[in-house]
Amino acid sequence: MTTATLTPATGRAAPPRRRLRLNPAYLYVAPSLLLIGVFIAEPIVRSGWMSLHDWTVGEQTHAWVGLGNYRELLGDERFRNSLMVTGLYTVVVTTGQVLGGLALALWLRRTTWLTSLLRSAFFFPTIASFAVVGVVWKFLLDPQVGLVNAWLEAVGLTGPGWLTDTKLALPTVMAVGIWKGAGFSMIVLLAALQGVPHTLIEAATLDGAGRWQRLRAVILPEIRPALLFTTVISTVTSLQLFDLVYVMTGGGPLFHTESIVAYLYQRGFVEFRLGYASAIAWVLFLLILAVSLLQLRIARHDDDD
Repeated sequence: MTTATLTPATGRAAPPRRRLRLNPAYLYVAPSLLLIGVFIAEPIVRSGWMSLHDWTVGEQTHAWVGLGNYRELLGDERFRNSLMVTGLYTVVVTTGQVLGGLALALWLRRTTWLTSLLRSAFFFPTIASFAVVGVVWKFLLDPQVGLVNAWLEAVGLTGPGWLTDTKLALPTVMAVGIWKGAGFSMIVLLAALQGVPHTLIEAATLDGAGRWQRLRAVILPEIRPALLFTTVISTVTSLQLFDLVYVMTGGGPLFHTESIVAYLYQRGFVEFRLGYASAIAWVLFLLILAVSLLQLRIARHDDDD
């Protein structure tokens, strides 16, 4: 309740004083904001500050180097190699997961007991962690006791060193990554396909459109938001590649599978150069942000057209 008072100079009523009231909604989000600030915002700011110092574990003083760590990255051949490996992995795995998920969604679109069973089978790898998937596939591809080479030998073929050959290690990790994430894309795109109006498909069929024409002119435009979502999620996940590499190859052979995060781990938690590792983390953050914004911009431009 507000009260009005008379001013001594004019005798007029002064404007009522407003009492500040705290919106109850802030009380509900305060715990979440506190957790975000302590465990997300503060570490991000601290890592940015560390990237501007020669921050090495065991040293009492941390010299200010400004952008020195970032300049060192420009001449770091191993960092450029990890950037190339991560970029190649991201392009291949994102494409494979989205296209593979779309193919599975179109194949299993009709709901029967068999398609329900197959959906569960293809989605099951998504539930498992990358570390578990990496351990399982490392065992299966082992040249001595692995089942894959044993099956090849059973038909008279000699199995290669899937994870020790410099030409096969990265494609093998890519194949496992596609197998791991295609089920997620399948579920998202399957839900989008079930939302496509049947009247549009029937109208296109009556107009003489074939299967591929219906897919290109009717189905794909209708599920474009789902395609964008799966592409962005797959891209961000692929750029953060670490678990599969760490478990299956350790970055080898000869750094042919070393990703940016794996190199960050080596610099930060093996060599204890936390300032340099923080600079790598910020480069990766900016890379993920730029790629995501580019994908969203391309999608928005297509929608405008």
